[in-house]
Amino acid sequence: MSFESSIFEVAADSFQSDVIDKSRQMPVCIVFWAEQMPESVQMKDALQRLVAEYAGKFALGLADVARDQSLAQHLKVQALPALRIISDGQIVEQADGPQEESDLRKMLDTHTASSSDNFAEQLGTFLAANEFEAAQALVQQALLSEPNNIVFQVENADLLVRMNQLDAAAKALDNISEEFSARKRPAMRLSLAQEAAEFPSLDELQKSLEQDPDKLDIKYQCALKNVTQYNYEEALELCLSILQSDRKYKDDIGRTTMIRIFDLLEKENPLVGHYRRRMFTYLH
Repeated sequence: MSFESSIFEVAADSFQSDVIDKSRQMPVCIVFWAEQMPESVQMKDALQRLVAEYAGKFALGLADVARDQSLAQHLKVQALPALRIISDGQIVEQADGPQEESDLRKMLDTHTASSSDNFAEQLGTFLAANEFEAAQALVQQALLSEPNNIVFQVENADLLVRMNQLDAAAKALDNISEEFSARKRPAMRLSLAQEAAEFPSLDELQKSLEQDPDKLDIKYQCALKNVTQYNYEEALELCLSILQSDRKYKDDIGRTTMIRIFDLLEKENPLVGHYRRRMFTYLH
């Protein structure tokens, strides 16, 4: 399903119908941009991707200030790129200057309420308790409600990896465009799980490591096995140890595997900041 109909060029003569009237049905996000300003183009492109990811829960109006500055002046735009979210005929959110995609999501989440708003919180609760069947039921229900919702598709692929259904996860990922940044997490989880599947069990590897604690091959295999069991701190410690022992080992695999693990974790996870600093300290 295409959500191109939710993206339109903002024009002064149709502002009432395209923006004000439409905002009584769903939030309308207006992005002010100009081709000459790369940061504004990046934010416009990010919002266009989010229209599809949010399954049409908001409309996106594109206001090219190089063509017409009157609307920017009317809405008191101070810098490009700029964002105005209009709901029920009123400006409910605004921002001037570049915004990170995570910040755009937070603003949109505030104004795109639906029955699935608690999805992430509920899913997180189930996953934290390793209640995969309950998590799968939640994801499948969400997909039945909104089959084109990219967020639900991504979480479905990620959950399939967690449940060790690697072939099904690969098929699910094939249906998600690589342009969606959130796809990177389940794709990375699948890649690590497929590699780890070829190794001995974690118990066997730990026993081997006790006998030969300097064996980098065993450390690496043990790190990936820990990832599949969500022992991220143990995995990161092992990768850091590999990095410190031999930077050249398998083309710097200690550092690159740490980065792969960071991709599985939320940026807010304290492990990310802690181990990034330790890695940076060692490298510099």
